[in-house]
Amino acid sequence: MKNLLVLLGPTGVGKTALSLQLAEYLDCPIINADSRQIYKGIKIGTAAPAAEELARVKHYFVHTLELDEYYSAAEYEKDVLNLLSELFQKHDTVILSGGSMMYIDAVTKGIDDIPTVDDDTREMMALRFEAEGLEPLLKELKLLDPQYYEIVDKRNHKRVIHALEICYMTGKSYTSFRTNACKERPFRTVKFGLTRDRENLFMRINERVEKMMCDGFLDEAKKVYPLRHLNALNTVGYKELFRVIDGDWELPMAVERIKKNTRVYAKKQLTWYKHDADIHWLDADRITVHDMLQRIESELMTNKSVR
Repeated sequence: MKNLLVLLGPTGVGKTALSLQLAEYLDCPIINADSRQIYKGIKIGTAAPAAEELARVKHYFVHTLELDEYYSAAEYEKDVLNLLSELFQKHDTVILSGGSMMYIDAVTKGIDDIPTVDDDTREMMALRFEAEGLEPLLKELKLLDPQYYEIVDKRNHKRVIHALEICYMTGKSYTSFRTNACKERPFRTVKFGLTRDRENLFMRINERVEKMMCDGFLDEAKKVYPLRHLNALNTVGYKELFRVIDGDWELPMAVERIKKNTRVYAKKQLTWYKHDADIHWLDADRITVHDMLQRIESELMTNKSVR
């Protein structure tokens, strides 16, 4: 039986360093599960692995897409499963590491077979959101799919828009495509989550933002500024620096906002993970690669059908 070792956790917790050590010991590649590190041209702002780290271990799904390429969790699921079928011919274990919750769930549990939105529908809804704002779209969603309206995060325009895109494109409610069924996989999955004391985690996040600024984050944001309307750049860090470039904010204020919004995102990640009972949590301050290997072996021996 082949094994997929998943290493997850909130942003800034220390996944990259441990995943590299594990991959070197196991002589296996790493599949990136960060939805923004997949894109080219935004290396600093996404805290993507450095060139020397990419040279140490073979990585997949890092800097592979152009910023204007559409990509979804469903496409990621399909692409990773195809890649794993190849990698498992050479490796008994492959590491999946990252913090994008939907991407990890897509690979390990599967996601509903929701149709891919066509370009015309996506453009139409983007123009409507720009012209009308969120409130009219929420009212429309309530009419077309009242069941999903009750549970959707009504401040998350991307989810509201996506549900309406499906409604318009298929003539069916978004809810009708959501089964939440867990798909069987031809490999065992073991999930380990890294965690830290919250004060320590937030300190690491703040320090990382400062380092990103020293590494040239503002210059990187200026380079991609003409593409700021793209979904790939609708993310913490770039949104705040675009306000600086627009002249709306001073840089020190933007940096503090980036720190705060990154901390908020880390808390959202931790909330999401709480619903997954399959995650084995480890203290990132204390765990070593040898401890980790013992835990992996123990989990695999204890349960032959680990998911």
